[in-house]
Amino acid sequence: MNSFLVVAAALSAFTCLIHTFLGGRQIAVPLLKATGLSPVPKYVSYYCWHIATIALAAMAIMFAIAAAYPQSWELGWTATGLAVSFCLLGLALPPLKEQSYKAMPQGWLFLPIACFGIAGGI
Repeated sequence: MNSFLVVAAALSAFTCLIHTFLGGRQIAVPLLKATGLSPVPKYVSYYCWHIATIALAAMAIMFAIAAAYPQSWELGWTATGLAVSFCLLGLALPPLKEQSYKAMPQGWLFLPIACFGIAGGI
């Protein structure tokens, strides 16, 4: 059992839960209640919200499988690649859009996942 990938799986699952429950209340619910948005951007954004949920759950599952079955190392590297990509996007976007990390902390959630994924793969 690869303990680094077990931690990456647990952190991914935790991030998925944060996204689903805390983020859902703060982002998805107000998005659906917004009256100033036309239906297409509103529901495409809501659809993307669910894509993120699925991606986070899939990352947790990929890390867990890779942790338990070393021959499935490709899944671990795939999940790590996603975590690194989400981390880089999340760390770059706030300054590019003149937002604070306090308002957009998502990138920081992926940093430890990426680090544990990398450690588990080497």
